[in-house]
Amino acid sequence: MNPTSPLESIYFIQLPDDFKPSAKAMHIDPTIPLPVQKKESDAPGSFNMKELTEEQILAGILTVMAYDPTNEHIQYYRTFLKDARPNIRKELTEAAILKAKNEDFELAEEIFSALRGLDPEDMVTVLNTALFFDQRADSYRRSGLIEDADAYDADALRFYTDALNAEPAMPDAFFNAGFFFLKKRDFRKAKDNFETYLALICDMKEEDLGDNGEYKKNRAQQILDDIANRNMEDDHFNAAYDLISRGEEEKGLEEIRKFIEKNPDVWNAWFMLGWGMRRLGKYGAAKQAFEKAMQLEGGDTSDTKNELAICQMEEGDLAGAKKTLESALAKDGENTKIISNLGFLALKEGNPSVAAAYFQTVLEYDPNDKIALAELRKLDV
Repeated sequence: MNPTSPLESIYFIQLPDDFKPSAKAMHIDPTIPLPVQKKESDAPGSFNMKELTEEQILAGILTVMAYDPTNEHIQYYRTFLKDARPNIRKELTEAAILKAKNEDFELAEEIFSALRGLDPEDMVTVLNTALFFDQRADSYRRSGLIEDADAYDADALRFYTDALNAEPAMPDAFFNAGFFFLKKRDFRKAKDNFETYLALICDMKEEDLGDNGEYKKNRAQQILDDIANRNMEDDHFNAAYDLISRGEEEKGLEEIRKFIEKNPDVWNAWFMLGWGMRRLGKYGAAKQAFEKAMQLEGGDTSDTKNELAICQMEEGDLAGAKKTLESALAKDGENTKIISNLGFLALKEGNPSVAAAYFQTVLEYDPNDKIALAELRKLDV
């Protein structure tokens, strides 16, 4: 066992028959050792049965749930925990979601692991785990931790797949997986999932759709209409994204140009053309593509403006870049990519103190942002 394993933080002890962790607790089987969370004050190898608390037992069981789900006594521990705390699933789920929202990812992951150990067949927990890893990947990608983000996306996909295969089918699994594939630019799978979602809820009454049911129904249809209207299932479009993402920009640009020939009014295509050009250092051509994207319906986004500003900076148009970035920030005030680029712009303008303030702001939103941390080190801040 790894000495740093969380399992090293627990004892396995035999309890006397007359020990009761709560008034309503089940009868304890004295032949099965119970995991007990060590106290920080415990000396190595010491344990005082008289000081044992219910919380230590519950914490120890949760640690086993999270890190040793194949334990030979796991079913007994599950029954013990549910009997001692009938609302444990609800309590843990709320705690995990709150920790994930606050980006306390390590603890949130531990709680989700415990929940899956508590009930491996609970598909709601499986879906919540997929959403957690999806969110964690997005956070890491914003921080510039691309490899970590890709790894968490892979975890998210694994749990989404399990949730999508649940019986009976869970409509929310298909709705959320649709957004996951939309993020990955896999428009075919996104379409399939949104279509399945709508098919599953088509005969449901509005009151049975759950929280935000009507909104989700309309949103799914809106996305499907957008994919169809922009022909985003097209082979050339999808091939272009895959190729540019893999660093094969020239091949990707060939594919997106073929798409644009047949679909000249799709802003996403012009954005992708500009993205590929910008990665190749062809800033003039990239700038024209981003400007074209902004002229088309749906293309005047903060991301488009941010990309355009990068090209303007590279071409020496600092005033234009500042205007574009400030316009982007007005649309998306907490976008750390935009704030970070305002920092780089300030450096190009010869204002290191202003740049440092922007990078500090990035870290206020995301303390793990690798780029902002590196720039502040260079500035000795």
